[in-house]
Amino acid sequence: MSPDLSRRAMTDSGELDLRPLPPGVEVLLTDVRAAPRLVAHLRAVHDVACQLTEWIRRHHPGVAFDRAAVEFGAAVHDIGKVEHLDELSGPGSAHEHAGYELLLARGVEEPLARFARTHASWTAAGVGVEDLLVSLADKVWKAKRVPELEHLITEHLATANGQPTWEVFMSLDDELDRIAADADRRLAFQASFPITP
Repeated sequence: MSPDLSRRAMTDSGELDLRPLPPGVEVLLTDVRAAPRLVAHLRAVHDVACQLTEWIRRHHPGVAFDRAAVEFGAAVHDIGKVEHLDELSGPGSAHEHAGYELLLARGVEEPLARFARTHASWTAAGVGVEDLLVSLADKVWKAKRVPELEHLITEHLATANGQPTWEVFMSLDDELDRIAADADRRLAFQASFPITP
């Protein structure tokens, strides 16, 4: 890892105004020698997760969820790619279990480590709204829309607030369009960092 480039990925935002990573995540990514591009990706997804949690707080205040867990989960969801670097630029799911095990080995408690293994499994048993939000952030950061995932979140929000599903969907759709509008800049930010030193 290039410490200077990884540090820059953690602190610079280019043309974006990306939020800082949650406390402890920068140290964790440094300790595992995360590649600069991975750090940039995690930072971009974390920022989108923050936008989603803020939107829910404002528009669906009756929805109970762990905002800090969502934001932490988004900031570490792909950490297993330190062991499966080829999955940074190509498909693969080996990083999911590897990331979960890596986080547990580093002292991260299971309720937070789980995001490494659930971020691509939104239909699995036991997946909660926090997992769905991390999954959504991991898709919409690059303007990818996944109707099945969006439907699950819409249903959860509508049920929790007692609102019509169509009304919640329209509002969520507008927010995802707004977030997706910056996808090119987030992708350029990520691509500005190398996969390897």
